[in-house]
Amino acid sequence: MKIARIKLSDRAAAGVYPDASGPEIERIVESAFAEPLEWTRVLLPDDRAELEKTLRRLVDEEHCPLILTAGGTGPSARDFTPEATRAVLERELPGFGEIMRLTNYAKVKTAILSRATAGIRGRSLIINLPGRPTAVAECLPLLLPAIAEALDHVAGFRPALRPT
Repeated sequence: MKIARIKLSDRAAAGVYPDASGPEIERIVESAFAEPLEWTRVLLPDDRAELEKTLRRLVDEEHCPLILTAGGTGPSARDFTPEATRAVLERELPGFGEIMRLTNYAKVKTAILSRATAGIRGRSLIINLPGRPTAVAECLPLLLPAIAEALDHVAGFRPALRPT
């Protein structure tokens, strides 16, 4: 299965610090799915037009059934990931963002500031994850059963989850 992960960060893209959330996404997904995975790794500065273009390319040209973004979901002026994602979606699946906010709120009261969303474009599922690796580690495992179910409906196959 082809999976794309996109990290959005001006500083990580400039080499100020390494992308830590992308490898965390891979670790969690690889440990959950039983089938071989092919990763497309993208590191972008906080640039809405570039994200929209990249999402369209990953869906329309590269046919990635699952695209996971990390970062850019907060309230700051440079956080635009949900808006860029909505611009390319055909149908939104807000429950993904809702469960991430609820889960993180139990530990971090500012989690309600996240604007993460998810949805479908073509035969692909796009999900906005938090930018911090610890938040990815808390949220992504909860989403895996719904990701598998959504891929069955959207892409026409259901990846096998390893027993937990």
